[in-house]
Amino acid sequence: MPRVTTLKEDPPESLQRQELGSAVVRFAGDSGDGMQFIGSQFTQSTALCGNDLATFPDFPAEIRAPAGTTFGVSAFQINFGATVIKTSGDDCDMVVAMNPAALKVVLPELKLAGLILVDSGTFTERNLHKAHYDTNPLEDGSLTPYRLIELDISAMTLEAVKEFGLGKKEALRCKNMWTLGLVYWMYDRDRQVTIDWLNVKFTNLPDLAAANIAALNAGHAFGETAEIPDGVHGFSIGKADIAPGEYRTVTGAEALSWGLVAGAKLAGLKMTFCSYPITPASSLLHTLCNLMDYDVVTFQAEDEIAAVCTAIGASYAGSLGITSSSGPGIALKAEAIGLAISAELPLIVVNSQRAGPSTGMPTKTEQSDLHQAVFGRNADSPLVVVASRSPSDCFDVAIEAVRLSVKYMTPAILLTDGYIGNAAEPWLIPDFESFESFPVEFRTDPEGYQPFLRDEKTLARPWATPGTPGLEHRIGGLEKDFDTGHISYDSANHQRMTEIRVAKINGIADDIPLQTVEEGDDKGEMAVVGWGSTFGPINRAVSALRDEGGKVSHIHIRHIWPLPKNLGDLLEGFDQVLVPELNKGQLSTVLRSQYLTDAQTLSKVSGQPFKISEIEAAIRDRLEK
Repeated sequence: MPRVTTLKEDPPESLQRQELGSAVVRFAGDSGDGMQFIGSQFTQSTALCGNDLATFPDFPAEIRAPAGTTFGVSAFQINFGATVIKTSGDDCDMVVAMNPAALKVVLPELKLAGLILVDSGTFTERNLHKAHYDTNPLEDGSLTPYRLIELDISAMTLEAVKEFGLGKKEALRCKNMWTLGLVYWMYDRDRQVTIDWLNVKFTNLPDLAAANIAALNAGHAFGETAEIPDGVHGFSIGKADIAPGEYRTVTGAEALSWGLVAGAKLAGLKMTFCSYPITPASSLLHTLCNLMDYDVVTFQAEDEIAAVCTAIGASYAGSLGITSSSGPGIALKAEAIGLAISAELPLIVVNSQRAGPSTGMPTKTEQSDLHQAVFGRNADSPLVVVASRSPSDCFDVAIEAVRLSVKYMTPAILLTDGYIGNAAEPWLIPDFESFESFPVEFRTDPEGYQPFLRDEKTLARPWATPGTPGLEHRIGGLEKDFDTGHISYDSANHQRMTEIRVAKINGIADDIPLQTVEEGDDKGEMAVVGWGSTFGPINRAVSALRDEGGKVSHIHIRHIWPLPKNLGDLLEGFDQVLVPELNKGQLSTVLRSQYLTDAQTLSKVSGQPFKISEIEAAIRDRLEK
């Protein structure tokens, strides 16, 4: 334990706070160490301090890996500052490691001379062995390139909470709060938001609330009174210059849930959400089941096929049917999605992508379901595909998916991923009155009614709910007669129906915005084209290169299918097209097939998001060549 010195006068210059523009901090420990909790609490406090921020919760792939192993390390990273923040950060300024396995996992993410805070009380011979350390890194000199704060957090936590009479195991669960208190002090954060949360959380267990608050305060007091080694001192980060308004921290899953509810309201529909639990999509069901006051019905089905079929039934009955899953579950839903295409019913399918194939790495992020979304069904079965680019963007993209689905009587797939769903960022709460409604008009007039009598402009068939007098009709997956809607096996009719379904989806290109350039000019040496969660690192990399005089631009695609009408012409204005993707080149393949452009792929499939530096290096390399 370091020497503790009580400060009765102003602190010496070595202990005064250092002004920073931004900082990246990563908390890491066992799944049971509460890293996600203290990360979320640090995020809330940081948001209230007026900083811009982006987070990255990084869960272990195994549900319950053996304690103390690298497979069981759970981490939470936050990038926050007084500047514009668009990613969770590249290399960390500080890592918190609650045991040897956590240190081994997070150390490669730390900058040289970066800070390491470790609980030395966990660096036992047994834990070192489980983390595959041959020697103790706290003693063998391997951490010399960094600044080490080595504290027996376990022992100090036990001392802080001993008056509450907790058992040792229960008392040690408070060590995440002791750690959070110290980190709060280091970055000048306010503890009150966490104290209030603990009092509410443990209303019926006041001693447990008091013990956690005591640990939090003890960690903070240690920072105030102790002379921490290696010249380490506190930091101060100013408020970000952001647009005025009311903000809240929002995860992608939350924003997506609210966006779906908002879309249903704008359409004048009740919403029926049918899902089967799967990582990382389950949080959508968890959020929506608490929104029953907004005409939301949630249904947890017995399997993926039952979930999507129930959602289709809800749409047939006049509700907005929505289903959600990840890649493996979307594969199981494929035939039923084809049924919705054939029946021409609105249906929202949310795909929270994860690393695969098969079971893959359920808690790791990837963008490898684009081909599945655009092409992944039997026969010619086109539908709408849109993709969100950030947690807050999920709200707007959800509304757009609902709008297109109900207007054109078609399923729409909304692509998000594990990174977006779990990450958080500040969200400027919009004025709902500013959104333009798109109310659904159900067919009620029986005169001249045929179930596939189409709107001349949209080619959408009428939406008639069961039980409407005079509008009885047959529906299902078998091919229908173009004129009557009855079952038809006529080859010429099938040709006609296939072409009209394709034309309906292609025509949506007239109803979506033209593609714009996010950063840079509409002509130049290189266009860096992205979709989904690659937005932040691409945008920051392109900005950095443009600051150096590079003729590079950033194009980010929201509407994946159909693509914007002007995208091909826009790409022709650039000498090179680079597509960074968390897959092996799926958007690149689509762009080549549609526009014959020589789109080059920057691929990453490690289960981790892109770093800004990785994209910067790829751009430089290609521009030099």
